[in-house]
Amino acid sequence: MFFARREVPVKTQRLNIIREVLTQTPVTSQDELRRKLRRRGIHVTQATLSRDIHELQLLKGPRGYALPNGNGAATAGEEDDQPPSLKEMMDGFGLRAIQAMNQVVLKTVLGGAQPVAAALDLEGWPEIAGTIAGDDTVLIICTDTRQAGEVATRLRTILQG
Repeated sequence: MFFARREVPVKTQRLNIIREVLTQTPVTSQDELRRKLRRRGIHVTQATLSRDIHELQLLKGPRGYALPNGNGAATAGEEDDQPPSLKEMMDGFGLRAIQAMNQVVLKTVLGGAQPVAAALDLEGWPEIAGTIAGDDTVLIICTDTRQAGEVATRLRTILQG
């Protein structure tokens, strides 16, 4: 009898390698995970990696990412069901913030603008009237020029820290 060999889809292979990496070594950021995958011959964009992290339902604790079954750096009880903080999003995606009148233009890595904008919206900063996100740029609309300056300064402080 002949059995055809079925190829494992690339996405399935990538998810399996992510699981393997997390069980073998601590991973504290998406960029670090992306670098570890690249060393294993898997080249992914930040956006693809974000989707993979979401699909795998990875947890992020003080010591890094972990699989939902407890393998990896985060341990049970350390991670709650809260979305990632603005600082975590800025650490993973943010590049620079530039004030333009009553607006702030926040540059991110490709695919990072929407998660950063969502985290910023969740912060509920009263100076911000709203955000618009593209692929690598968040437009932050503030109530006036002075408050835009304050928002830009806060974002730069987060980016530096």
